[in-house]
Amino acid sequence: MKDRPWVQHYDQGVPATIDYPKDFSVYKFFDQAVEQYPDKACTIFNGAEITYKEMQDLSDRLAAGLAGMGIKPGDRVGVFIPNTPQFVIAYLALLKLGAVVVATNPLYTEREIEYQVNDAGVEIMILMTNNYEKVKSIQHKTRIRQIIATNIKEALPPVLRVLFTLAREKKAGFRVTLRDNDVWMQALIKNSRAEDRPQVQIKDDDTVLFQYSGGTTGVSKGVVATNRNLVANTFQNDAWNSAAEKGNEVVLMAIPLYHAYGMVVGLLLGMKQGASLVMVPDPRNIKDVLDNIQKYKATLFPGVPALYNAINNHPDVKAGKYDLSSIRTCLSGSAPLLRETKEEFERITGGVLTEGYGLSEAPVATHCNPVTGVNKAGSIGLPLPDVECRVIDLDDERTVLDQGEVGELVIRAPQVMKGYHNMPTETMNTLREGWLYTGDIVYMDEDGYFYIVDRKKELIKPGGFQVWPREVEEVIKDNPKVLEVGVAGIPDANSGEAVKAWGVVKEGETLTEDEVRAWCKERLAGYKVPQQVEFMNELPKTTVGKILRRELVRSHKEAAN
Repeated sequence: MKDRPWVQHYDQGVPATIDYPKDFSVYKFFDQAVEQYPDKACTIFNGAEITYKEMQDLSDRLAAGLAGMGIKPGDRVGVFIPNTPQFVIAYLALLKLGAVVVATNPLYTEREIEYQVNDAGVEIMILMTNNYEKVKSIQHKTRIRQIIATNIKEALPPVLRVLFTLAREKKAGFRVTLRDNDVWMQALIKNSRAEDRPQVQIKDDDTVLFQYSGGTTGVSKGVVATNRNLVANTFQNDAWNSAAEKGNEVVLMAIPLYHAYGMVVGLLLGMKQGASLVMVPDPRNIKDVLDNIQKYKATLFPGVPALYNAINNHPDVKAGKYDLSSIRTCLSGSAPLLRETKEEFERITGGVLTEGYGLSEAPVATHCNPVTGVNKAGSIGLPLPDVECRVIDLDDERTVLDQGEVGELVIRAPQVMKGYHNMPTETMNTLREGWLYTGDIVYMDEDGYFYIVDRKKELIKPGGFQVWPREVEEVIKDNPKVLEVGVAGIPDANSGEAVKAWGVVKEGETLTEDEVRAWCKERLAGYKVPQQVEFMNELPKTTVGKILRRELVRSHKEAAN
């Protein structure tokens, strides 16, 4: 692979290597967009637009306010907000201060929030009001000293704001009374001056993001991402989409901003291209997704296969009630893209849907099929510029294999993480001599296209989310009626993979599938709750007693056929 066969199959204009500017602060992508497109909409949300110039003022004011609260470079600040303009304001403000963004999944339960904020050392949390009580309930178990709250209605146009206040605010849990020394984000912005924002120069190796991931083994880990990581991957993705029309793109932001996929391929890439970002807080609301595409004529739509498949099968799309022809380019990641999903989506929109690959440990993309060139079915595509790849032997984990041979994918690239937060052993196992061991089993064809054939790690990805079996198993094991349990991913036509649990009930006890699911719903985010639960007399194990998850999946597939 030393001759990098993939480079000759790049689209015209895509470079083999990129000259990255030194110590280019990641927020400079936004600053450049402000200079070039000050009056263009930066964010669009339910009809309310914030221009790039206005977004600069809002984020500068918030940065000044946060600095007044004592936030300084290197401090970890939680952001617990869905895809709304407030996330963008908070994200930019923190980057401008040199703080570390610790974005939290808005679907997390109290238990999951507590683990993440304690692991990261978060002392300030910026959140949407519907999550305020959830965080307050566990605050005493954490180092959180202050909460900054924002209400979703603050981002709505005046008429919708009034209607929301009257009809939905209290019912949906957005109306709260702040306690202790907690403050409103809107008040912090209003009472601060943009010119008081500290001027901080971010260096290449400065940490800017903790991205929580399943990693290669074990429980959720904080991936430590540097300024260089995010800057490099933004340049790479921009170069890859060489046909983009700078200043004219409209990005549909349906992928979560709390994940590096949304941050880089959506937010940062969009700003690099001077695009307008159409905010979609709930991608499960397919009607809202479709309405936003049609109304704002979205051109760039990063997403996951389950979302594209849901659009393909929506009755109003099938009836021809939506015009989705504005879409030009879509990047699909996080799960395998089925040929029929790709072909039907391209037929409906007239755009190009390309499959790519990435991981939190290299935030975020490392491979992609060409935008205008050959897309190979089942392939994750070609390595992006400056991404070196090897396929290594699964046994000795060192021998580099030839084209066509199956082994583990290892990567060396400027976007590869610094390591896992406070996990030196896991970091050493994953980063070896400058190479990132991905845990994915692949092969490369004669043209340099890569194909994933299996996962060495056992991460489950329902609809693009990340679920680690061990975490679900530990929750189910806490049920006093459960003797033992195994959890794994099974094929699912709608979401790519579904979570399934196999359990053994203690002698003399009875337990139903609904009871297990109800138990999990109280302790896990919804997408982690098993869709299926099967009870067995015993679980298959190795000679040393380790449950064989692969054997459970095999038996499920056999029964399904």
